[in-house]
Amino acid sequence: MTTPSPANEPVGFDALGLHEGLVKAVMALGYEEPTPIQREAIPHLLAGRDLLGQAGTGTGKTAAFALPLVDRLMQQKTSSKRRGTRGLILVPTRELAMQVAEAIHKYAKRTTLTVVPLYGGAPMDQQIRALARGADIAVATPGRALDHLRRKTLTLEAIETVVLDEADEMLDMGFAEDLDAILSATPATRQTALFAATMAPRIASIAERHLKSPARITIKSEKRAAGTMPRVRQVAFIVSRGQKGPALGRILEFEDPASAIVFCRTRIEVDELTETLKSHGYGAQALHGGMEQRQRDRVMQSFRQKKTDVLVATDVAARGLDIEHVSHVINYDIPTAAEVYVHRIGRTGRIGREGVAITLADPREQRMLRHIEALTKQKIEIAPLPTEDALRVKRLDVTRTALKDRLTSGAGDLAHTRTLVTALAEEFDLLDIAAAAVAMIHDERESSSMPAPAVSVQSDGHRDGGRRAADGGRVFRPGGDDDDEGAPGPMTVLFVGAGHKGGVRPGDLVGAIAGEAHINARQIGNIRVQAGHSLVEVPERLADRIVTALRRTKIRGQSVEVKRHGGEIRNAHPRKSEPRQPHVN
Repeated sequence: MTTPSPANEPVGFDALGLHEGLVKAVMALGYEEPTPIQREAIPHLLAGRDLLGQAGTGTGKTAAFALPLVDRLMQQKTSSKRRGTRGLILVPTRELAMQVAEAIHKYAKRTTLTVVPLYGGAPMDQQIRALARGADIAVATPGRALDHLRRKTLTLEAIETVVLDEADEMLDMGFAEDLDAILSATPATRQTALFAATMAPRIASIAERHLKSPARITIKSEKRAAGTMPRVRQVAFIVSRGQKGPALGRILEFEDPASAIVFCRTRIEVDELTETLKSHGYGAQALHGGMEQRQRDRVMQSFRQKKTDVLVATDVAARGLDIEHVSHVINYDIPTAAEVYVHRIGRTGRIGREGVAITLADPREQRMLRHIEALTKQKIEIAPLPTEDALRVKRLDVTRTALKDRLTSGAGDLAHTRTLVTALAEEFDLLDIAAAAVAMIHDERESSSMPAPAVSVQSDGHRDGGRRAADGGRVFRPGGDDDDEGAPGPMTVLFVGAGHKGGVRPGDLVGAIAGEAHINARQIGNIRVQAGHSLVEVPERLADRIVTALRRTKIRGQSVEVKRHGGEIRNAHPRKSEPRQPHVN
């Protein structure tokens, strides 16, 4: 039997007994090391034991049960005759069902295993078709699982592992009888894992009925003395996954942090976000466990000396980080545990200074925000993203500050400009002259600054960012679009060295050109996406500018060849009302 490592012993995923291919898949996702619940639970589950785990939301439970499940199913050959569902995960809400199914899909990407989420509020016919095609793993809410059992569209005779995730919440929601009915329909030989935040008597009762000599694991929440929470302004923005990059651009411009740490969950996200920030003019550096120690030392030295504006880091790499001048901590990914959140935001607001902690949370992660509030006993403000008007006001404030500094510190150097103003005053009002000068300065600042990526705003006012703006939606970009008006004039065709094999779609190309070359998307002509490359029709007068911009950025995470192609495009993809905006890479 595999013996689990102590919770405080630093080990990697490769030391837990997982299949080599699965370890590679996890590492490819950028995860650096297992959490305590993963270190303790995975060896037990791989050994075939039932498990009773006490751990709160956000401790990494999903990977703790999903990785052993995928490991078990991927190594067992199925017979030529199609078998039924072999893994069943029961969760309390549709949001959690979608989240767990998405995670398992990523872990099993290099296998032939399939996962299907089953929850209420979604078309039953679609779920029935998915089950009929074959689902190795089903992630279901109890009510919808019973619906499928009654219809005989879900069969449990082949079930090898059942997981009850957040069992205490399912019992609170009145699913006790449903859980008993579902578990009774599974083979007695199955492996069962139950996870709950508390071990109340009702949890012990269901465990006694359905688990066989389970291994018991408790991951205790870290206790904090009263008054030890950092006193910082805490705010969260609810944004979809695809909108996080544009949202971060707006936030950084509006907050204008003196020194910021942006926390990501994986090293891949750290690298990609750092490159994006650099391409938009920020002095950003990456810090994660995949870097050599001398690289990390060099990055930290630069950050301490204030030569780096934004440090993008994983939690592992930032352990022991003690920098007094950090003004902002930004959770680009919501932490995996509430205690991690406390550690992160504790890096700002040092020695009586004011600090700001900002979190970008997916709509499905609002439960985690409530869990953090319960632990910290502090309110996290839910705020709307800075609007375009707010950004314009902010830019005017920057201009005003610069003018005041010049007037107070450099008034003696204004003799030549005084002569010009005196001459203009003979024709115009002094206030008009000053207003015109400020407008010129402000416009120059806006045109020379690197704007944030485009954000699509649907007609109902909800920002979308990852999907095509729907039916009359407009596209807004901080800093404004130039070349908005008038006919595009003569057109030419550009060659872009990425096609549908790399996941590129017409909307990705439109969004990259509009966002990076700062032109109106309506000026882009026909598009043809082929297997290994794409052809895009653009105004001749803007072609060189677009080529230069695309060579500096990535499309769907790829640096691509971009050059003039000439000719015309036949059989092009039809352009609809507004383009789909790309994910920031």
